[in-house]
Amino acid sequence: MSIHIQRDKTGPMRQTVSIRDHRLTADQSVEGGGEDAGPDPHELYDSSLGACKALTVLWFARRKGIPVEDVLVEVERDGSQERQGVYKLKTTLTFVGEQLTDEHRQQLLAVAEKCPVHKLMTQVTTEIETVMAG
Repeated sequence: MSIHIQRDKTGPMRQTVSIRDHRLTADQSVEGGGEDAGPDPHELYDSSLGACKALTVLWFARRKGIPVEDVLVEVERDGSQERQGVYKLKTTLTFVGEQLTDEHRQQLLAVAEKCPVHKLMTQVTTEIETVMAG
């Protein structure tokens, strides 16, 4: 699978991200030289963790018949030590469902910790190769 990114010249820094048949805009904040027309790359990275946790919980709940009506995820970033090699993300999950028990909630929280993006961010060495098209 390839993700394609191309500058959208309607803004000074705006990028169009194409994933399969989906399009979204990435940009920098006004302070960063953009127009804040979309999330910046850090926000996209952080949001992938939250989305993965929500999707993993919903998938597991449906598979196990756990009565979840919704999963709300908030992601908070502490990038204050990023240059020293520490990037902290805190996810807070709210499980919605009148019939959810404390046992269900604990199961869902444990499953959220095992989402693929969480594992990718914490347990995998990512190797990146940057080349010039020729």
